[in-house]
Amino acid sequence: MNKERTSEKLIAGNKKAYHDFFIEETYQAGVELAGTEVKSLRQGRCNIRDSYVELRGGEAFVVNMHISPYDHGNIFNRDPLRKRRLLLHRWQIDKLSGKKAKEGFTVVPTRIYFAGSLVKIDVALAKGKKLYDKRADQADKDRRREAERALRDNA
Repeated sequence: MNKERTSEKLIAGNKKAYHDFFIEETYQAGVELAGTEVKSLRQGRCNIRDSYVELRGGEAFVVNMHISPYDHGNIFNRDPLRKRRLLLHRWQIDKLSGKKAKEGFTVVPTRIYFAGSLVKIDVALAKGKKLYDKRADQADKDRRREAERALRDNA
């Protein structure tokens, strides 16, 4: 009976996560928010650049996700940097915490978006890149850009 929610509106992305980490797996999670936070997200006022996911006591929390206070929210506004609980299945939290503890992975948010009327966040199981990995990725990106430019100019 669930309606298919195919319309997605991106609120914020985290390009820095793709630069600093190798992304292994991604999971879609809901976020527990207050009403004024949702209104602020509808205005696109969110930053997830320096945020990460903390797994504690069988729950997952996103830390350092900045949602600016809603302009007309007055006393109902919440702290912009408060920890927000992520809505994941128990098996997903167990899998993430196991890999994080045993294999040295970290869990970072990659994007936050509206799926229909719901706010969703993609969290990724990621492993940190070394400096030489970042340089190699940048060199590959530059080569692809040059090749595309050459093809476009020749056409």
